[in-house]
Amino acid sequence: MDVAVTGSHGFIGSALVPALGRAGHRVVRLVRGRPENADELGWDPEAGTIDAGGLEGIGAVVHLAGAGIGDKRWTDERRRLILESRTKGTTLLARTLAELTRPPSVLVSASAIGYYGDRGDEPLDEQSTPGNDFVAGVCVQWEAAAAPAAGAGIRVARTRSGIILGRDGGVLPRMLLPFRLGLGGRMGSGRQYMSWISIDDEVGAILHALTQERVAGPMNLTAPRPVRNAEFTKTLGRLLHRPTAIPTPLLPLRARYGSELVQHLLVEGQRVLPKQLEHTGYVFAHPTLEEALRAVVDRHRRRIGS
Repeated sequence: MDVAVTGSHGFIGSALVPALGRAGHRVVRLVRGRPENADELGWDPEAGTIDAGGLEGIGAVVHLAGAGIGDKRWTDERRRLILESRTKGTTLLARTLAELTRPPSVLVSASAIGYYGDRGDEPLDEQSTPGNDFVAGVCVQWEAAAAPAAGAGIRVARTRSGIILGRDGGVLPRMLLPFRLGLGGRMGSGRQYMSWISIDDEVGAILHALTQERVAGPMNLTAPRPVRNAEFTKTLGRLLHRPTAIPTPLLPLRARYGSELVQHLLVEGQRVLPKQLEHTGYVFAHPTLEEALRAVVDRHRRRIGS
């Protein structure tokens, strides 16, 4: 089927687009600015414009676009961008799809496990309540913005992604250099849970959501076994044959990115379980952390020729 994708050049989108092609789907990219290729449609969430006619008859939509949460210090302007890059785009897309004569059968709209806030050791599934911090508030509004599509009878899956482990984006490439130098270590106490997923399973879960009609509403995109930060650190160090005894100093990171961002992304955690994925029959390619990290490390080694 024809699948429209926003954020197609981002970390997830760059892995998803070729996977869609391999599965026999034709990808139509929604791009900002003037479309330059036959497989592109224009849209501008800030201006509220979109090529609605080009979306007529599209089979499915995957919505991934949004400014990076961990890229820069959370100034007031950055907070506004993080929120509005998600809510404006989702609202525009959902309302447009709802008004089509031939709407898609499914909208897979991204969200994040930040929805749950910092919950310590509490096991969390899709029925758990939201948190009350900045990122949780963003996720709540982000997910709510897809309501017009659901109200029009389109099946909407809201994918709450965990920490995505891949070679070409996310947190792991930033960690590999200090770990290779023997400078990697636990963050803070090391007791905080990290709910992770490999990029292969992130993409696989999105394909699962597109094709499985039972999948609707929130869906946690995390592996079955979240781990504490100390275990994550120890496992990565073992695969790289490097020591991990010295904790990572947080003061330089706080100075660069701000205390709130570092606290949320590195010190706090969530123990999130993929109940919806497992209930609807998804089979993980990398169910354990060592398998997921080994796949990334091996790919990284092949890439740099080491």
